Amino acid sequence: MTRPPAGGPRPMAGPARFMGGGGEKAGDFAASTRRLFGLLSRQRGLLVPAVILAVISVGLTVTGPRLLGHATDLVFAGLLSSRLPAGTTKAEAIARLRAEGHGTQADLLASVDVTPGKGMDFTAIGMVLLAVLIVYLVATACAVAQARLVNKALQRMLSDLRAEVQAKITRLPLRYFDRSQRGEVLSRVTNDIDNLGQTLQQSFSQILASVLTIIGVLAMMIWISPLLALIAVVTVPVSIFVTARVGKLAQPQFVQQWKTTGQLNGHIEEMYTGHMLVRAFGRQDEAAEIFREHNERLYEASWRAQSISGLMQPAMMFIGNLNYVLVAVVGGLRVASGSLSIGDVQAFIQYSRQFSQPLTQLASMANMAQSGVASAERVFDLLDAAEQEPDPLVPAIPEQARGRVAFEHVSFRYEPDKPLIDDLSLVAEPGHTVAIVGPTGAGKTTLINLLMRFYEVTGGRITLDGADIAGMSRADLRSSIGMVLQDTWLFGGTIAENIAYGAEGATHEQVVEAARAAHVDRFVRTLPDGYDTVLDDEGVGVSGGEKQLITIARAFLAEPLILVLDEATSSVDTRTEVLIQRAMSRLRHGRTAFVIAHRLSTIRDADTILVMENGAIVEQGDHASLLAADGAYARLYQAQFAQAVAEAG
Repeated sequence: MTRPPAGGPRPMAGPARFMGGGGEKAGDFAASTRRLFGLLSRQRGLLVPAVILAVISVGLTVTGPRLLGHATDLVFAGLLSSRLPAGTTKAEAIARLRAEGHGTQADLLASVDVTPGKGMDFTAIGMVLLAVLIVYLVATACAVAQARLVNKALQRMLSDLRAEVQAKITRLPLRYFDRSQRGEVLSRVTNDIDNLGQTLQQSFSQILASVLTIIGVLAMMIWISPLLALIAVVTVPVSIFVTARVGKLAQPQFVQQWKTTGQLNGHIEEMYTGHMLVRAFGRQDEAAEIFREHNERLYEASWRAQSISGLMQPAMMFIGNLNYVLVAVVGGLRVASGSLSIGDVQAFIQYSRQFSQPLTQLASMANMAQSGVASAERVFDLLDAAEQEPDPLVPAIPEQARGRVAFEHVSFRYEPDKPLIDDLSLVAEPGHTVAIVGPTGAGKTTLINLLMRFYEVTGGRITLDGADIAGMSRADLRSSIGMVLQDTWLFGGTIAENIAYGAEGATHEQVVEAARAAHVDRFVRTLPDGYDTVLDDEGVGVSGGEKQLITIARAFLAEPLILVLDEATSSVDTRTEVLIQRAMSRLRHGRTAFVIAHRLSTIRDADTILVMENGAIVEQGDHASLLAADGAYARLYQAQFAQAVAEAG
């Protein structure tokens, strides 16, 4: 199926025919991760205090089990003390147990600090529990403050990244947009950055806390029992292997997932903006089939990515549970032998859980990071795309602004081996109208692209009042050129704002004056809100012809030296067409104008008519002389005249 033309967001829709864009570079997980850290390092003023707070929070948190273990020892000692007769010593009680053949109980009693007959020391237990409460409260306060700082840092980083992407888009050669689906570009700018933001938001603090917890817990476990710590650490290499293996398998699937997401968005964007064309040609079923294919590919990519990455957490939970069992068994034996107290083993089991839990969380975060870094790679691909050639440091300025444009032996090709324009020369004198006609693909639009420096010539040069436009800044060049395109470009805002887009800082009086010159004022006055009538980005609420008149008013307000007019009077009523032609004539008066003509009847008064075929000018002259020559122009004119007669009949 031949798909209908993509529309896209309105700020791109109008000039799309005169735009062009570049390729991409393959992503790399490690390089993209390092680059992300580089972006984060710009927020070190927020992140360094956040890390300090995280260290304090985790440090206090990991002391909790040790304090609770001490409380357990106090409770256990109190229970033993109450069962031993007062007046005896601990040594006597141990000796009696050994004499009675209870060696294990004697070892257990030896490991406990107990005074026979003293009973439970509730004051000491209460002090320990109060200390635990204070420790956890302070740790929580630090964690909350740390989370706020991290959130602020991440939002700033994402804001900077969006600004960087926006700035990059303005520096991309317009060729990039010709070669890329608009939905795909939008997916990188919106979906991928949003996914990256969600990934960082959910994982950054967790990863930081998990790493610090592992370090702190490991230190406490070694302090309590190096042997048990060794048992707990043995599972770490297994965890790392599982995480690395699953991550390596999942990463390409996440890249494919976000790539197919962009493709699906591109198709949806095309179908939305071209829905009338799809319906007009009865292609709904084919459009639905293409959607189904994209959707199926996205399903397959997403299913594979999530299925593979989903293996990580169950595997880590199994390893953690195995670690827990080993610690409990060996710890129990150590308590029985008197090498450790019950409180030590209780604390160690808690630490074992705290040790395996962050490992599981890191595995889960690694899974999430695969998706986030895949999105980052796509954003970085956009940021790394080749940019348009920079403007010269000292831009050329025409000595006198008259509007004389000369193409001098200009050549151009989109691809090195496919010339489109070869050795083309023409001159547009100040105040003259140059009409460009020819079949589709003849090079008419390319000629304007070169004049606007949307593309750079590959040979020859174009001059404006004697100055090579390649030596001018693009902003200066384009500020001297006004465009009225076949595809009207209106954005969400009032009619006055849409007209004022032609000149920054224009007053309301200037807007109204331009509207009157373009025959806009008369229909605007009939609207309830007049110039304050709000249009959406599709210009709903005004007719196609009225949209054209608004864009002409915008050009009037800009007061350009040169005009580019893409004939746009099709699909409007006769009265509006007359108004458009009058406005166009008034706009062209005294200005150099290039008119891309589709209907030859509208350019009979042009000073020069260029007939293009295959990137070359095959004829040029005025209307009468070209008809008399009975060449390509005459054949085009006669064909259109015959068609008009047939349609009228």
